[in-house]
Amino acid sequence: MNQETLEIKQRLKDDFEHYASKCLRVRSKNGDILPFSLNRAQKYVHAKLEEQKQKTGKVRALILKGRQQGMSSYVGGRFYHQTTHRFGCQTFILTHALDATANLYKMAQRFHEHCPSVVRPQVSTSNAKELIFGKLESGYKVGTAENKSVGRSSTIQLLHCSEVAFFNNADDHSKGIMQAVPEIPGTELILESTANGIGNYFHQMWQKAESGMNDYIPIFVPWYWQEEYKRQIDDGFQVTGDEEELMHIYGLSREQIAWRRYKIVDLSVSGQDGEKAFRQEYPNTSAEAFIVTGENTYISNEIVMQARKCEAPDYGSLVLGVDPARFGDDRTCIIRRKGRKAYGLESYVKKDTMEVTGIVATIIQKENPVKVFVDVGGLGAGIVDRLNELGFRDVVVPVNAGSKPLNANRYKNKRAEMWGLCREWLENQPCQITDSDELHADLCNIFYKFNSSTQLVMEPKEDMKKRGLRSPDAAEALINTFAYPESALVEKNVKSTEIAANIMSKQRHSMNLRKTHGRS
Repeated sequence: MNQETLEIKQRLKDDFEHYASKCLRVRSKNGDILPFSLNRAQKYVHAKLEEQKQKTGKVRALILKGRQQGMSSYVGGRFYHQTTHRFGCQTFILTHALDATANLYKMAQRFHEHCPSVVRPQVSTSNAKELIFGKLESGYKVGTAENKSVGRSSTIQLLHCSEVAFFNNADDHSKGIMQAVPEIPGTELILESTANGIGNYFHQMWQKAESGMNDYIPIFVPWYWQEEYKRQIDDGFQVTGDEEELMHIYGLSREQIAWRRYKIVDLSVSGQDGEKAFRQEYPNTSAEAFIVTGENTYISNEIVMQARKCEAPDYGSLVLGVDPARFGDDRTCIIRRKGRKAYGLESYVKKDTMEVTGIVATIIQKENPVKVFVDVGGLGAGIVDRLNELGFRDVVVPVNAGSKPLNANRYKNKRAEMWGLCREWLENQPCQITDSDELHADLCNIFYKFNSSTQLVMEPKEDMKKRGLRSPDAAEALINTFAYPESALVEKNVKSTEIAANIMSKQRHSMNLRKTHGRS
């Protein structure tokens, strides 16, 4: 083999995008067999995975996408490339249904069939469930999620799970085949899916990845990146006010709006809400894909999206909202707000009282906020207590979400009042928030009701978790900045130490009771 051939082979091995265009063939949507040229969405995902691989040595990723955006093709091509260039690489394809598994396996076989001989390994076994490259001791196996024990006893280097949101036995597979991928460099576990509501395994994993609670990176692909998702229009085509807003926020063309409108009509069958179905099948954002819709959601997706894309003036005094984590799966969230602009969202997991105190103290020293509002439930009272000891008594304001609101006629408690004031603030444009799917979802998923006294009552965090949703910690950090108007802060600061001390006393009393009962 001459030097030129060696250099060609080396580039094909090192550069997947180049390899795909030269060596892989895919079936297009109209049935043609064409070279695999990565589209915008596939290039974006590839860059994200390569970045993670460079940092950690392995890939753990969740891909949330719209329908037919080529993610299965991309992962299939990526894994064929590695399987045919590595020794002892075992690849497994797992999908939600038998026909989907067959389609992805045929894709791998098509890659091999059309692969140039210079980089195509010899096959020792080829049947309906296995494609083995004998000399490399590498190959493919396939299965469906209907089989709870599939792949459980294997050792797998590359695992592709497709349409995970539709797995019937996802929890079993998380303890089975997904554990067959060792936590070592060179392994890859990619879960990709369209959304399928909230509370399922994929949604739970997405929430954890988005919050930094697991090793997976969340990768979202919006529908409007697909060049073919357009529809021809004539001179008489008119857009609605809502469609104009979408064009402004996402940079959509009139042709894309026409395609969206056609798809909504197409999805409006058998009493189904076509627009809601479109958002799930073809989301603009990851938050939108999982957004809870209905009459009981308190803050609308639309006003949050407007605030994400708005550029509000930066004026007024800086205040901080702090929502400390209460339990193992909760986050500590901190956000800044100046007048009409909320920014600088920070989220932390598994931080104890002293660590959070240190983070907040550093922000106070560096950024000099006029007030820092800290929720004193859970860890918060201890944080307030320690910040006061450090000399920040004039800055720190403890917020008791269950305390009496300033406007008791409208709100059941302080938490409901803060949510109410936050919604009014969001609705009064211009208004800007951190451009974050995490904050977006937290703001839009909470339910509300009115009690017999017509007071606003917000859904408890415990009830949200029963619905499969995380605690809205990022949103709660933001609403804390609406705890008190400036005119009320002097009086509240005088009482801050007393409030924190009372709550701490109650917590210590509760802990002592538990210890006493435990000994008895």
